[in-house]
Amino acid sequence: MTLTGLTRLPPASEAPDSQTPALLEQYRQVRELTVALCAPLTAEDYVVQSMPDASPAKWHLAHTTWFFEEFVLQRASDAYEFHDANFRYLFNSYYNTVGPMHSRSSRGLLSRPTVQQVLAYRACIDERVRTLLRDEPSSELTRVLTLGLHHEQQHQELLLTDIKHLFSCNPLLPAYIQQSLPVSRPPPPLSFRRFDGGLVDIGHAGANFCFDNELPRHRAFVAPFELATRPITNREFLEFIRDGGYRNAAHWLSDGWATVEREQWTRPIYWSQSLEEEFRLTGLHELDPHAPVCHVSCYEADAFARWAGARLPTEFEWEIAAAAAAPAGNFVESRHWHPIPAAHPTAAARPVSAHLPPASQTDSPPLLQMFGDVWEWTQSAYAPYPGYRPAPGALGEYNGKFMVNQLVLRGGSCATACSHIRPTYRNFFNPAARWQFSGVRLAREL
Repeated sequence: MTLTGLTRLPPASEAPDSQTPALLEQYRQVRELTVALCAPLTAEDYVVQSMPDASPAKWHLAHTTWFFEEFVLQRASDAYEFHDANFRYLFNSYYNTVGPMHSRSSRGLLSRPTVQQVLAYRACIDERVRTLLRDEPSSELTRVLTLGLHHEQQHQELLLTDIKHLFSCNPLLPAYIQQSLPVSRPPPPLSFRRFDGGLVDIGHAGANFCFDNELPRHRAFVAPFELATRPITNREFLEFIRDGGYRNAAHWLSDGWATVEREQWTRPIYWSQSLEEEFRLTGLHELDPHAPVCHVSCYEADAFARWAGARLPTEFEWEIAAAAAAPAGNFVESRHWHPIPAAHPTAAARPVSAHLPPASQTDSPPLLQMFGDVWEWTQSAYAPYPGYRPAPGALGEYNGKFMVNQLVLRGGSCATACSHIRPTYRNFFNPAARWQFSGVRLAREL
């Protein structure tokens, strides 16, 4: 199903029309990108659900639209009439305060409404939002609309990872998009950078957008530590496998080892049995030894770290180290659709960090790929910061109720929008999750 005019991704640097309010222009870009990401799909691809944790592309298109109708448009008018009252049930995700919802594991059974009806729903709601924004929006409307845009950016990434999992279940291993691979070169040697730690400020600061789980900003003590200068590569993870890493319980957390035995894990989810090929959004390719390993669970990341004589960083360690990293990376706008090897650093990629001793500012190796490429597992439980309180009402369900049985990931991936990520961003997944672009960065005690 080709969507005329939406087959390219809008460049991140595309300047808004000077006559268009910034919020409306941001809304247009985010909404168009979601549809553009669906352009390579056929009608059949939109409906299928490969596992309960994933959702069909059609559902992502509808749910992100439902969010704006439910939380923006309805609240802006006392006499609001829903586009289709049935959609409130079909496309609610987990907002119990709003009302009942269709079962998550049965989203792939929704052959109706059709894809065209969902696209018409998006067009209708987009027009209503544009009409609403003709007048100067209130601060509350701006806040909720901005939250909706970041919510949609989250679903853009899920859309890609869900499509990848779906296509990997097809014996034909179809490509989401056909393109040649970039030239692969060996990354810089793995080394470690020292951080003195101390009493540090953690959490978001400033007036720009953040999710509520990044607040309140607070002080925490971090012991001195070292952080690896880049993520672990496929070649390095392959050494772990060939050394019997998946067969030696000594490397694994108890629940991780039980998962390995139950699920019969022997390698990352998209690697071939021969360990020579890897399935990507661009199809099946020879495994690139130089690229960051991805699609590994926290259990696998932790086992590798133990095997390597290291550990996973805490999220606070990661956050203070990110202040010393270049705020750039391989994001969805790069259109590589997969992690790429770390480039050798230049002198320009050495930002000054308040957490480094002054004498080491120029001598310490730079941290590479802290943003983009792969989400980096931490050992930190996804828990509320001191003083955290969920917002009242349905939007208070966005993050707070998931603060149990999850671990934090940091940094974004090759499927993340560059405008969506920041050093304080806290992603979270169950430690067994593997279908996200998640990888490994090591840390060590001092």
